[in-house]
Amino acid sequence: MYYLALRMSPDYRYFVKLSYNGNAYHGWQWQENAITVQQVLEEALSAIFAGKIAVTGAGRTDTGVHAREFYAHFDHEKHFEDAELKEKIFKLNGFLPADILISDIMRVKDDAHARFSALSRTYEYYISTRKDPFNNELAWLVYGSLDIDEMNKGAAILLEYKDFTSFSKLHTQVNTNNCNVMEAAWTSTDHLLVFNIKADRFLRNMVRAIVGTLVDIGKKKTDIEDLRNIIEAKDRSAAGLSVPAHGLFLANIEYDNGIWIK
Repeated sequence: MYYLALRMSPDYRYFVKLSYNGNAYHGWQWQENAITVQQVLEEALSAIFAGKIAVTGAGRTDTGVHAREFYAHFDHEKHFEDAELKEKIFKLNGFLPADILISDIMRVKDDAHARFSALSRTYEYYISTRKDPFNNELAWLVYGSLDIDEMNKGAAILLEYKDFTSFSKLHTQVNTNNCNVMEAAWTSTDHLLVFNIKADRFLRNMVRAIVGTLVDIGKKKTDIEDLRNIIEAKDRSAAGLSVPAHGLFLANIEYDNGIWIK
């Protein structure tokens, strides 16, 4: 029986590369009585591949958060050629709502995992310093001047620490609050400010809490030297407020090249 179970199990693993606007969804992960990206994607895949398909995502994005680049994996008993996958992608994009795009489906090694095989993730947070009818759903409107130089000094301090408990949502079920932050910096173009942060992993609400704290520094509400005290307190109440979700984008996920099957 065990041998038969092995033979009958799915033999091929595929990564789906997608993008989505999160405004209409209660995050990535399945929820009861709420529409999520995972639910919509699974329904589309099951329809186009003519069979029940469950996907595992690279992580979870909260309600209203967007993804420029997101990955999910699924298993299938069939090996699809490139031409077949391109046809499936075309049909999927016709089936899916306009706020979700499938850009690729790729065969990967059987032990590749959308979440656990990721080497790093990069998030971007967008702030608009003036009213903008074309960005009001994709950037947080902040009135008043912000000192981006001070905010960048604060961003640089993040690279000196590993424990980000002060920026984590309370009562989450994780083994550690340690993260390796590799990059963190603000850039500005015209009236848009963009915070870019790259790490091996992120805690729930971490980026939004960091942005809120750095904005307090930019508004001179918090002194730059207080940031170290905030981090070292390991207390969520010490940090700034969590900023609105609609300005946050998962921008990139990096994987080892060895997982792909050419």
